[in-house]
Amino acid sequence: MKPDREGRFRALYADNHADVLRFARRRVHPSHAEDVVADAFLVAWRRLEEAPPRAGDARAWLFGIARNCLLNTNRGLGRQDTLAVRIAEAAPPAETGAAEDEAAAQRLDLAAAWKRLTAGEQEALALTVFDNLTSPQAGRVLGITAASYRLRLLRARRALRGHLHQAETSPAGSLAALGFDTMENPS
Repeated sequence: MKPDREGRFRALYADNHADVLRFARRRVHPSHAEDVVADAFLVAWRRLEEAPPRAGDARAWLFGIARNCLLNTNRGLGRQDTLAVRIAEAAPPAETGAAEDEAAAQRLDLAAAWKRLTAGEQEALALTVFDNLTSPQAGRVLGITAASYRLRLLRARRALRGHLHQAETSPAGSLAALGFDTMENPS
């Protein structure tokens, strides 16, 4: 084992482990997330020569590996819900009185709308909102071009808005509070 290879891997691990773990925890039961991350870093070790030199690109590369590990697990176990992102983690902080009731209603509307999205729409939104990836980075995770990702993201946002508008109460604040509606994904 070459010392500089080991050092490069240790730096990659130290810089990205927490982010990859959060990425996995949103997509599988928390008790399985560590296993997914371990598998992802094992693959990263084996393919270390392919790792991009820039930190943000390396992070997206690791997310792509983790996603593939999740998909392999999903295929092996036959589970359909491994890509469902847990919306409750992104809930805005609690408020008091009537504002608290309104915020709770908005979270419920958002959670209901989120469940109506397809797994692909959830994934497109999650890569931007929860994982803070740029279009090229998110495209790399999904194995598509940045332009194709931006189109998926646009369609996912429209679908979420449509589902929210079907709700009985006005959820406009929930979209903005979580960044689904206003967050621009830098290229």
